Parts: sequence; structure tokens; C-alpha cells
Amino acid sequence: MPYPVSTLSPPIVPNDLSSFKSRGISEVQRDLQQKLRELREQYLRAIDHFNWNKLVYEASIQFEPVVGQTYYLYAMSRGNVLSMIAPHEWPMKHLATVRLNVDRQWQVEELGSEVDAREIFGTTEAREE
Repeated sequence: MPYPVSTLSPPIVPNDLSSFKSRGISEVQRDLQQKLRELREQYLRAIDHFNWNKLVYEASIQFEPVVGQTYYLYAMSRGNVLSMIAPHEWPMKHLATVRLNVDRQWQVEELGSEVDAREIFGTTEAREE
């Protein structure tokens, strides 16, 4: 038999597993916290992407945008306007430079010089970049 069956046999002393457990707990916590940080960053990027797409699609567009082309989003008194006119050619408030992707989603290429996305979308949460 692989274990003692007599009282005269050497005693069975269980191994101390506290260091194994504490190491395992700390490693699991660290890994899960990192995954949660990554998920939060992905979530915030997805929300930003959604908000910008909504803003562009709700803007006044007087032409049919071409996939792959760059356009400029401006804030005007009557609302937002998507234009082909570059910011250095037009003195309106430039919100963003955007490009239309093949999947019909707008990709922000560059934000305007005085644009704060938190003001535009009404978010108050400070994000760690």
C-alpha cells in the first residue's frame, strides 16, 4: 500500500499549500485586472467610434461621400456639416477630419485643434490615455 496502515508507521504530514494558494491568487488577480483594463479600453474606443459615426451621419451632407476619401466635419450655427473643404480654406470650427471606410463607418483621422470630445458627446468621465 502506498500509505501507512499502522500506528507505528511514520506520520502523514500534509504539505503547506498556503504559499501556492497565495501565489495563485495574486497571479489570477493580476491577470484578470489586466484583462479588465483591456476590455475597458476596447469598450471606450468602441463608444468613441460609435459617437463619431453618429455625429457624422447626423450632420448635414449635401453630396454622396466616396469610400476612401477624406472629409471635414464642421460645427456651424445651424448644426454640423460634412464638407470637402479643408480647414485651412474655410474659417468655420473644424471638429474632425474623417474618412469613410469600405464598411460605411467613419474613421476619425484627426481632431480639430480646439476640440474636446467630452464636450461634444457630453461625457464627464476622465479617461486614462
